[in-house]
Amino acid sequence: MNIKEELLALQDSSYADFQAKLVPNIPRDLFIGVRVPEARKLAKRILGEPETSKFLKELPHTYYDENMLHGLLISEMKDYDACIEAVDEFLPYVDNWAVCDSMSPKIFKKHTIALLDKIKEWSKSEKEYTIRFGIEMLMSYFLDDDFKPAYLEIPLLAKREKYYVQMMIAWFFATALAKQWDATIQYFEEQRLDTWTHNKAIQKARESKRITTKQKEYVKSLKR
Repeated sequence: MNIKEELLALQDSSYADFQAKLVPNIPRDLFIGVRVPEARKLAKRILGEPETSKFLKELPHTYYDENMLHGLLISEMKDYDACIEAVDEFLPYVDNWAVCDSMSPKIFKKHTIALLDKIKEWSKSEKEYTIRFGIEMLMSYFLDDDFKPAYLEIPLLAKREKYYVQMMIAWFFATALAKQWDATIQYFEEQRLDTWTHNKAIQKARESKRITTKQKEYVKSLKR
């Protein structure tokens, strides 16, 4: 099995054109054009194959689609320690939001105590997409039953100059408003976020179907 050939067999040039517009920082010639559902099927089929283990070590990859497949393979891993090791090896090579957001390891849900330490580590990184990934994992696993108000401070400790970090923090706080209103609204009342992120989070919250009309009107009144 040759994984690059497997990806090329799934090529859709028109979809590659579409993807390239969504991820403008990656040159068009680095897109094969594999649709995500097809890449996900491939990941499930080849997980555990000897060639796959080799593929996960061959960094950096050439194509966007190889990176997307890499992220999807990580998401399917069943061993927490092996998954964390694979994430840490891969994150320095992640160079766009789509590949970053493709990683959502199911095994993380069973190891939230250990995961929180890694989230704090990732969020303090110097690398844009490592920070983004850390905050996304915080949003995914720590705004429900495992929530503590102190977790809202973690994104504020990150380096927030980069656009895709700012966008993730806005998404995080908009989601936090929907799930943990009482603890989160204080961050807007006290203007704890920079102006751009504050206003973007309000915009996202007002677009959400998960908060009430009254709440939407109130956050609108807090716009800066």
